[in-house]
Amino acid sequence: MKKIIIALTLLISTITFSQTQYEQGMKKALGLWSEGKPTEAKALFERIALVEKENWLPNYYVALINTTEAFVPANRDKISVLLEKAQQAENEANAISPNNPELLVVQALIYTAWIVYDPQSNGMKYSGKTMEQYYKALALAPNNPRVVFSKAEFEIGGAKFFGKDTKPMCAQVAKSIELFATFKPESPFHPSWGLDRAQEVLQNCNTK
Repeated sequence: MKKIIIALTLLISTITFSQTQYEQGMKKALGLWSEGKPTEAKALFERIALVEKENWLPNYYVALINTTEAFVPANRDKISVLLEKAQQAENEANAISPNNPELLVVQALIYTAWIVYDPQSNGMKYSGKTMEQYYKALALAPNNPRVVFSKAEFEIGGAKFFGKDTKPMCAQVAKSIELFATFKPESPFHPSWGLDRAQEVLQNCNTK
């Protein structure tokens, strides 16, 4: 009985230590990203992903950071590399957590980045695929503010390009802001971004 208690104590201690290491690593990586150090943040998330093989979040952030960096004009020469790395991390995260609305949003953003990079070549190729991701995500999580906002923002871009009315999409952006107010992430490390961007987009809607 004593041996069993010792074994259980060691097991609990190991699990607690592992969780602590994970939490510390995630906090540090997210902190690096918020400090404007995406390269360092990606490297740390990649190391965490190697250990947390059943956790989709580290690869999610690798994909998300690479994708957001692809939208930075100064990184235009690096876009192909950034999006290839984003897609690889997206695929690995999706293998762990399929039909995940947060991952569907990131996949849509990857497609959008390709469109922005070369609208003439990639517009027709990726527009339909992008909307497909958003429709899937919306069906799975209609009250997820990132899903509602990201879909609306993409549609606003298309409406502007074709000279269509953006009011219906702007209404969805306003709805997403309401959803952000009540949305509770599952953990401190689950996605919670988007509110600032949604408010900015709505402000642009209201000033036109």
